[in-house]
Amino acid sequence: MSTLRDLAEEHTHLRPADIDHLHRIAGDWQLLSDLSFADLLLWVPVDAEGTFLCVAQVRPTTAPTAYQDDQVGRIIGGSEVAHLGVAYSQGRIWREGDPVWYGDVPARHEAIPVRLRTADGEAGEVIAVVGRDTNLSTARTPSQLELNYLTTADDLAQMIADGTFPPPRHPGETTSAPRVGDGLVRLDAGGKVTYASPNAQSAYRRLGYASHLVGEDLAALHRRLAGDPLDGTEAANGILAALRGEAPPRREIDARGATMLTRALPLMPAGVPIGALVLVRDITEVRRRDRALITKDATIREIHHRVKNNLQTVAALLRLQARRVAMPEARVALEESVRRVASIALVHETLSMSSDEAVEFDGIVDRVASAATEVAATEVSVGMRRKGSFGVLPAEIATSLVMVLNELLLNAVEHGFPPADETDDAPVPPTSGVVPAVVAESDPSARPEVVVSAHRFRKMLHVSVTDNGRGLPPEFDAERGSRLGLQIVRALVTGELRGTIELRAGAKGGTEALLVVPLARNAPEGRAQA
Repeated sequence: MSTLRDLAEEHTHLRPADIDHLHRIAGDWQLLSDLSFADLLLWVPVDAEGTFLCVAQVRPTTAPTAYQDDQVGRIIGGSEVAHLGVAYSQGRIWREGDPVWYGDVPARHEAIPVRLRTADGEAGEVIAVVGRDTNLSTARTPSQLELNYLTTADDLAQMIADGTFPPPRHPGETTSAPRVGDGLVRLDAGGKVTYASPNAQSAYRRLGYASHLVGEDLAALHRRLAGDPLDGTEAANGILAALRGEAPPRREIDARGATMLTRALPLMPAGVPIGALVLVRDITEVRRRDRALITKDATIREIHHRVKNNLQTVAALLRLQARRVAMPEARVALEESVRRVASIALVHETLSMSSDEAVEFDGIVDRVASAATEVAATEVSVGMRRKGSFGVLPAEIATSLVMVLNELLLNAVEHGFPPADETDDAPVPPTSGVVPAVVAESDPSARPEVVVSAHRFRKMLHVSVTDNGRGLPPEFDAERGSRLGLQIVRALVTGELRGTIELRAGAKGGTEALLVVPLARNAPEGRAQA
């Protein structure tokens, strides 16, 4: 379905500022819909003949809807929009007329002109109309709560016609919570409570105020109730700001182990401040869960930090043991274990500084690649380069993938560019891609190099590790190779990562390792194509 902006830009000549104002209304009009017990439809004029287009709709949560079908995108004209035409042309709220029928549902029509105030604060021209349509099938004598809701709704409707509602949204506020049903308090011009809904009364009771709210000075009450004097002063100042016609940001009040969120809105129909509307919501359980999550996150980060320290201790012990071993083969095996443990520790170090169980993997790859060139047993100076981005990876993928890349990078450096005494004795296939030192000096583009590439496609991570070294031996078989490093790689890729790996000769010589890893946790275990 087309959005409000798409419909307005396609069918009208509204300015970007006008459309932005309509977006603000659509983002905050659930409040008016619930107070009115009515559907709200946002109509914009399409042509000079009086045709209107519906670009947004909201249904009340406090009453049955008048429309079972969605009205967005509907274009109407003629007598069906006479009430909209009056509101648009005369710039006044239209409430006359008899009920109309939508199928077997009787409804009452109202039309509210929408104005956007000018830069100097003057009431601008009418740019749209809000249709307020009430389902009359359940009409009955309204209660005190409903009468206060309807009175407040009429004040807000007039403010829409004046161009003073909705108020500007403060930075960081993405929703209009709390809602009408959470708790409503109406104040007079002096800041005294004239009405408090039952849910609002219950919210204040959680803060320790057991008496009835009607007649209380709400700003002074907030100062008395707040456990923190600063919070109490800020909450009280928000009430006073709303009474002056301003729209303060939402505030939280903590008292006696409970937390209440408040939102104060000025009531100033026709530009006359008559009081304020205060919406309240008991968020004690929400904040308790937030604190529990913060504690859990801190605990998880501390665990990752300790795991990293323990792994570094293990690596240090293995390194110490390697120095004391006389057998070269045993020393090499211990040194390889040190590098594997260090690569895992690197992931846990990154997780210990992250706020969630995910890591920016590019930095980890760069550090592992740098370490591979430093510790590899080769006399050739090999360059490392990364193409593309791995992005953010979950911890369960990052831990296994860093070990796989560590093995592949070390193999690429050590076996793709072996010491000179090994390459002199071993026959080199014509397509091996060995770069003689003389050629490397004269042709910078042919310098020994390993490139790690990564890109995402359809929830799959495609990774390649490519070198321009001597290539794979003719009898090489990746599936039956006995080297521990390749066994680790195959086990991690096909098991932990549920992916595939292919080792093959590069198109221009050297060796290329291709990995395909599913990023979705519930990805099937079938083989993916590289």
